[in-house]
Amino acid sequence: MTPAHNQTAEVTHGISNILAQSTCESYVVLRAETALPVWFRTFLYFLAVAYCFIGLSAITGRFFRSMENVVKQTRKVVEIDPYTKTETVRYEKVWNYTIADISLLAFGTSFPQISLATIDAIRNLGNLYAGGLGPGTLVGSAAFDLFPIHAVCVVVPKAGELKKISDLGVWLVELFWSFWAYIWLYIILEVWTPNVITLWEAALTVLQYGLLLLHAYAQDKRWPYVSLPLERAERPDEWVPPEVDPIKDNRKVDEYSMMPEDESTGIVDIFSVHSASGTGPVYQKVYGSDEARSCEQGSKDIISEEMHLLSIWKQQFLDALMLDNSGSKNSKSKYLHYARIFWQSLCAPWRFLFAVVPPYQIAHGWVAFISSLIFISGIAYIVTKLSDVISCVTGINAYVIAFTVLASGTSWPDLVASKIAAERQLTADSAIANITCSNSVNIYVGIGVPWLIDTLYNFIAYRKPLQIQNANGLSFSLLVFFATSFTCIVVLVFRRLTLGAELGGPKFWAWVTCAYFMSLWVIFVVVSSLKVSGFF
Repeated sequence: MTPAHNQTAEVTHGISNILAQSTCESYVVLRAETALPVWFRTFLYFLAVAYCFIGLSAITGRFFRSMENVVKQTRKVVEIDPYTKTETVRYEKVWNYTIADISLLAFGTSFPQISLATIDAIRNLGNLYAGGLGPGTLVGSAAFDLFPIHAVCVVVPKAGELKKISDLGVWLVELFWSFWAYIWLYIILEVWTPNVITLWEAALTVLQYGLLLLHAYAQDKRWPYVSLPLERAERPDEWVPPEVDPIKDNRKVDEYSMMPEDESTGIVDIFSVHSASGTGPVYQKVYGSDEARSCEQGSKDIISEEMHLLSIWKQQFLDALMLDNSGSKNSKSKYLHYARIFWQSLCAPWRFLFAVVPPYQIAHGWVAFISSLIFISGIAYIVTKLSDVISCVTGINAYVIAFTVLASGTSWPDLVASKIAAERQLTADSAIANITCSNSVNIYVGIGVPWLIDTLYNFIAYRKPLQIQNANGLSFSLLVFFATSFTCIVVLVFRRLTLGAELGGPKFWAWVTCAYFMSLWVIFVVVSSLKVSGFF
């Protein structure tokens, strides 16, 4: 009877770790919240988290557009023919494709998780134990990126359409660093200094992000001795369909609205960085007195441009206050019409708030880029506070909340980015690169920077390392993730060998692959949650 009694006690203890009914005195806004029933408080807090994720998807639209403008930036190079004295003006891209994917794209789409983990670390300053929300969210986000996002990208191409990786060398480098990131995390958690993180371990974690950038750039440029001897497939002339110039287009509502009205307009596409339009050298002949342009004319152009940007900024606020039902007024279903109006009304407060973000045409998009990051950090802070209260009210382990709700919600930008790439790009490079690179950024930056902050503070204040609560549970989750991710990559390789591409193909097999990837995610979430909750 004793073994059975002990087993029952362990199960009961595990259940109490997942859902406890003890009174929680924490609240979000008013102390009166503590008097509400537990089920009602839980419902309200989860509803608030969901609304924050809606706001996150809204600001993501502006963030992507600003990032696109940053990457499109070119520099002017003037060359003079020594014989004819003719000047040739050449415009070159400032950003390298591979570096842009790993830095701006992967870092940008992972910024919600990074900011949440950093905020969690700052709140724990002075505490010898690291918080669980940050690491749990980033590991759970890696699983969401690898499994559900791959599942979506596989079925997105049209029936029979195949999209493969054109530069296998760069992808293999990114894949290596992605797998090594989680191996490294397991080593520092369980092998070198079990259950603690030292200052030099945190510093080495952040440093490896720079090594990833350097290695990927070397592979892209095919540096000898450090790059894989794999030829890059010929890139298509039209990497993505050409975009309509928003300045020449009068559809300002679609361009600056947070919720596009249909699939053909208003799509936020950050992947025109790979478009053939403007990617190669653009030449312009300048003969002799091209500089004869008057200063007065230049001044008028500058004033005109400033007025144009101000009008765009004003239009952002007007658009936020308008409910545009043009996409559904011709629909035969009145329910769809009402649903559209309800959704736009729900998003209106976020749209008005984010209209504060300056137009992305200013300073090559950098002002809008930084402003968007500030708003994303603010939303991440609110989500962190709500998650703490949810864990307190329900008794759900913080890692379980991080693996599921927070990881899925904060990974929405990754899903949007990869889906757009799989739809519009002619290859699978950026769709899959965004997944592998985001997983690397999650560890090297998302976990490395917060742990560096906490370990540095503890080293200066206490001369002690940072201790990790439930390190065994986190390490076990890493093992589960590594095992399931290996089978995921095997399936992608098998598709490449049999179908000739990683994405698309016959719809039946695409949906079978999709279901398989989703099952891997369910396995990761369930097994990891049971482990950190003490079931085994």
